[in-house]
Amino acid sequence: MTPRSFDSQWQDPEQPDRGRDRFHVAINMDGNGRWALVRGRPREQGHVAGVAAVRRTVEAAPAFGITTLTLYAFSSDNWRRPRGEVDNLMFLLNKYLDVECDTLIASGVRFNVIGRRDRIPPSLKRSIARVERRTSEGTALHLRVAIDYSAREALLAAAARVARGTPPTRESFERSLCEAIHAPSGTRDVDLLIRTGGEQRLSDFLLWESAYAELYFTSVPWPDFTEADLAAAVEAFAARDRRYGGVLKAAP
Repeated sequence: MTPRSFDSQWQDPEQPDRGRDRFHVAINMDGNGRWALVRGRPREQGHVAGVAAVRRTVEAAPAFGITTLTLYAFSSDNWRRPRGEVDNLMFLLNKYLDVECDTLIASGVRFNVIGRRDRIPPSLKRSIARVERRTSEGTALHLRVAIDYSAREALLAAAARVARGTPPTRESFERSLCEAIHAPSGTRDVDLLIRTGGEQRLSDFLLWESAYAELYFTSVPWPDFTEADLAAAVEAFAARDRRYGGVLKAAP
């Protein structure tokens, strides 16, 4: 498909300063464990295969006009998984940062992690800070990875700030929400939310930011997700009418 063919006929009235040339895609990267199990492999091998899908998607995203890409890597609820699987996930996240940092810089990718940082291993926390610092000048793509993330917890934290005296406006609440998850302020709300692996639910992912997101579900497990699958999702998005509660203007 032609890059930037996703542009809607409708400008979001709540975000007039965030033009249609900015495109935020969020992906719940689901299906790694099932991908491995149907092949008779340990679940951990599915996560390893999923790293390659991350690399493919990050490389392909700018060609589709995607300027912000948020990937759901590890939810706050995932701490309840077996210790071995959790340790493996933390290791893979750390390894991804170590291996991919120079490539992200060369590709103009700005990297950030959203979520809590007090429960992740110290080595991973140091790697996150290093890669965030080294990629801070990237402009081709803003890559955000959600680690130890819960939208409900973030909303509660932001609400607590309002209760302590933060002005109860949408703008101040969004700033408080960004602070709660260590996210840079000013990120456009999610335009397209993709979930792989066949499940059709949000799973506590970017609930506030996805208020008007278009949802796209695919049965393709994350390790098999390719540039063609991303193209299909963006093409489906481009065919939808986004009115934000309004009505499309009649053609002249």
